[in-house]
Amino acid sequence: MSATTSGYGMDLLRFATAGSVDDGKSTLIGRLLLDSKSIFEDQLEAVEATSEAKGYDYTDLALLTDGLRSEREQGITIDVAYRYFATPNRKFIIADTPGHVQYTRNMVTGASTADLGLVLVDARQGLTEQSRRHAVILSLLRVPHLVLAVNKMDLVDFDQTVYERIYAEFTQFATKLNVPDLEVIPISALQGDNVVTRSENMPWYSGPTLMHHLEHVHVASDRDLIDARFPVQYVVRPKSDEFHDYRGYAGQVAGGILKPGDEVVVLPSGMTSKIAKIDLFDREITEAFPPMSVTVHLEDDVDVSRGDMIARVKNAPTPSQDIDAMICWMTTSPLQPRQKLAIKHTTRTGRALVKDIQYRLDVNSLHRDQSTNELGVNEIGRVTLRTTVPLLCDPYSKNRTTGSFILIDEATGVTVGAGMING
Repeated sequence: MSATTSGYGMDLLRFATAGSVDDGKSTLIGRLLLDSKSIFEDQLEAVEATSEAKGYDYTDLALLTDGLRSEREQGITIDVAYRYFATPNRKFIIADTPGHVQYTRNMVTGASTADLGLVLVDARQGLTEQSRRHAVILSLLRVPHLVLAVNKMDLVDFDQTVYERIYAEFTQFATKLNVPDLEVIPISALQGDNVVTRSENMPWYSGPTLMHHLEHVHVASDRDLIDARFPVQYVVRPKSDEFHDYRGYAGQVAGGILKPGDEVVVLPSGMTSKIAKIDLFDREITEAFPPMSVTVHLEDDVDVSRGDMIARVKNAPTPSQDIDAMICWMTTSPLQPRQKLAIKHTTRTGRALVKDIQYRLDVNSLHRDQSTNELGVNEIGRVTLRTTVPLLCDPYSKNRTTGSFILIDEATGVTVGAGMING
């Protein structure tokens, strides 16, 4: 089931770009925006004028996306930039993530909600340590679809053997990772070959163009439509004359399909009831599924508050206070055993104690360093936590929403870590 068939808006694809510095990510996004007619004429004119002023003999499409002055000055991407565009077939949200190792946390942020990961490699360089690292992170984050775009084919005279060598090397590397769907596409972002229109320079390539693949990759089945999960975000009680007895529970469906008449349990209390009706904006609907934001009404007047979860009676998550997770650490002061932090999981908040750091993962070689006793900034490791409140969680491999959490420094309110719960 897709959002399109339900009448719930237009089909949406979120994808994250990754790759080494100077692989052409920003140019590629600029090309996608330009060729899909998603930029205004005055924007294009400004970019053309800036390119001319810099003495370029081409239009620098990267200027469309590298919005920070420091990015333009250095010619690199630093922050996660979100870009939006649409074609007649689909809407897109692009997370343009930086390539440098010191911005791993930015990449984790951008890729955590992505349906597809787009890794660029420079055809002249082939696979680099950074390309491998980005593929590993996308795999850790369970991004279900991966595209390897072999860019700058124009600089290797569109040589088929160059493409085939990179294709063979990457598919061999990908066997070590959890990559359910992989597509390898040779492109030239600067000239537009195989980005939106098929390239006449590469007749030997018979696969889809990048835009065709993005428009048609099937993502609806990636979401968990079996295990019903509805974290309650807000209790709706207008208390007005018009809605005197209105009592609903608002939130975003995190898994499964909810329908009126379903027997449900409210966790952690364990109280059971049935769904009376489901509201979407100002109308009732017959079913709700991820990622719809709806208001659920129950037949019985049970005690439900923010942070609770509505699930099916015979298919509910087991509340747990002992959490085993992979954590990406995002701040300069290291994560250490016995540290206390605030934790936010779906709509539930509590406090967590770091019981143990089992190992640090080398995202380049997949080596597990078990001798470590801390995690530094941008490092990823396996950690066990004890929480003050039971978390209503699933393994991250099963549900990316109920299987993830963030850690917050209580003193500053800053997010310092992102976690993925192990099964």
